[in-house]
Amino acid sequence: MANLIRILSRPTAKPYRTKNLEVEEKPYLNENGHVDFREGDIENPHNWSAARRWYVTVCAVLLVVNATFASSSPSGCLGSISEEFNVSEEVAGLTITLFLLGYCAGPLIFAPLSEFYGRRWIFYATFLLYIAFNFLCAFAPNFGSLLVGRFLTGTFVSAPLSNGPGVLADLWGPVERGNAMAVFSCMVWVGPALGPIVSGFLQLTKDWRWSFYVLLWLGGGTALPMFTIPETFGPAILVTRARRIRKAKIPGYENVKAPVEEGDRSLIGIYKVALIRPWIILFDTISFLCAIYMSVVYMLLYMLFTIYPIVFQGKRGWNAGVGELPLLGTTIGSFIGAAIVIFDSRQKAKKMKEGTQLKPEDRLTLAIIGGILFPVTMFWFAWTAQYNSVHWVVPTIAGVFLATSLMLIFVGYLNYLVDSYLMYAASAIAVNTVCRSACGAAAPLFTNYMFEKLGVGGGGSLIGGVGALLAVIPFAFYKYGESIRVRSRFAPTGPKKPDDEEAQRGEKDGEELATPRSDVLSESSSSPSSSGSSIREGSRELRGEKARESQDDDIQNAIGEPRYENVEFGKQNQS
Repeated sequence: MANLIRILSRPTAKPYRTKNLEVEEKPYLNENGHVDFREGDIENPHNWSAARRWYVTVCAVLLVVNATFASSSPSGCLGSISEEFNVSEEVAGLTITLFLLGYCAGPLIFAPLSEFYGRRWIFYATFLLYIAFNFLCAFAPNFGSLLVGRFLTGTFVSAPLSNGPGVLADLWGPVERGNAMAVFSCMVWVGPALGPIVSGFLQLTKDWRWSFYVLLWLGGGTALPMFTIPETFGPAILVTRARRIRKAKIPGYENVKAPVEEGDRSLIGIYKVALIRPWIILFDTISFLCAIYMSVVYMLLYMLFTIYPIVFQGKRGWNAGVGELPLLGTTIGSFIGAAIVIFDSRQKAKKMKEGTQLKPEDRLTLAIIGGILFPVTMFWFAWTAQYNSVHWVVPTIAGVFLATSLMLIFVGYLNYLVDSYLMYAASAIAVNTVCRSACGAAAPLFTNYMFEKLGVGGGGSLIGGVGALLAVIPFAFYKYGESIRVRSRFAPTGPKKPDDEEAQRGEKDGEELATPRSDVLSESSSSPSSSGSSIREGSRELRGEKARESQDDDIQNAIGEPRYENVEFGKQNQS
């Protein structure tokens, strides 16, 4: 039984083969008297071995592959679905639309829950429910049941998409996280491209239900390693440690608490912030323009699953399986994009180690490159796909570089949002995710009509023209981004004005503000410096500040880095 408990990774998250992990000379408390990680603490996920951290990373990425693969899987067998249920292919496309609408639940529902209960329990519960409702999809007696099943599966599998980046931040430091994030982002693009290929070939010999059987097999195979994922969220691990200490009744430590236990940290309070703040940040200039651009990019990704069948099946007469194979080009493009992201991350890490101070606008290099490539490759794809006389490999190669450009835009803007909004990054990313998922959900409903009326060349040119207009945005941000951030309430550029209390954070007892580095993917509620006119008023404000920090430090934080790490990282990288 003891070995079974170790395999299933108790909240103590033992990273090494030792039975004496909980035996310490005396519990470690931080300067505020709270249970905390000591230096080199092996219960701190950042101190686990590289092999263990990569194992957990791979497990988290496998969950993401399930989510993205399932999102587009029915697009390869819409004909079979429409035939069985006697509906049009556009109506059958609702199986994709409702699934993507379910994605909106991730950042609004499951990210806050992970801050309250920890990462792994959310993974366990939501992924098992995802598998359960896939049975409803696979054995749906009517079209309505299939749509309900697709919406619910999309809702529950959105948890890995929203909490996956948090696991990476729990495990890896800001500098070394680049490679892991590149792999994660790559799977966001590879999964949707593979889904239609598999379902397209299954439709040739079987029927649409077999695409859901594949999802069940993939989910069942992923569930096994999923149960070995330990708790990685630092505050949740500290809560468990504090409970162990209290249960042990160590003299002098009977009432110790973890930092998040100090305040009145209620689930209602967490949701109040998680459901309101993102919509306020959406209308901030940087957040709004990024949401528009990334929504167009994400919508195009799901338009491709309709465009490719039009080009290779409708115009060239290929069958449902072979006609989806050119989508493999988009997976190659995603890997090329990931390689560029890794190279860019390493170059920026070198500059930081040399003492160069990087601004958020330095993250826009990828978005600028992608922004130029996007319209060029879209025009290339559209007009070579328009004519059957052009060899099929030409539009396929265009699709490779189109996917690369979309990947660079996606990662570039995601990094820029994080670097610009710092402690509000999770809220900015949450609302961005909701907007782009909603736009992606609309893609299957109008793409067929659009390309029927305009043709492949005309429809592709319309998209390319929009991409050319949007390409101005990263250049504008690169030149004027800093001045925009100065005027923003939520994008800090240093010590804030007195009325921007929520955006200020006292480092210690109202002393000098520490400006966090832009690579820090953390969001925490901030509090004003102590500046009362009397000692009593100042101490009362300081106590209120500490309570607010404990209560809200990790609210709606899909990343979940400890505050002390953010501050220390900022100090090390200031020029």
